[in-house]
Amino acid sequence: MIEIVPGLAVPDAELAFAASRSGGPGGQNVNKVATKVTLTFDVASSPSLTDAQRSRILARLVTRISKDGVLHVVSQRHRTQGANRTAALERFVELLREALAEEAPRVPTRPSRAARQRRVAEKELHARTKQTRRRVVQDE
Repeated sequence: MIEIVPGLAVPDAELAFAASRSGGPGGQNVNKVATKVTLTFDVASSPSLTDAQRSRILARLVTRISKDGVLHVVSQRHRTQGANRTAALERFVELLREALAEEAPRVPTRPSRAARQRRVAEKELHARTKQTRRRVVQDE
């Protein structure tokens, strides 16, 4: 079981790992060894998620989830498959935690008197600067 947040743990059986060859430089080793790891998690049909959690994850991670409702997490940063597997798992947990986190409601605030005075002073200075750039018209 992988603990995501208190009250939510995802069983290992719901995660699928696939290894493939990494891209980029690496010499002969990169052409022989499958070190890139792709973690897949079926968000749409996971029995460990509630409907509220599922809809929240689908809404917040929409760019990472396929049309089938499958979340893909890829890691190819490390040179070994085991390290990439661990990194993909850590990223998966981090993504779900961020998606399920409650956002604090925004409290509307007003600018202080000093801030309003600074703004007006800056506007006056800017206007004065613009006035000095105008063409001077001579009266006859």
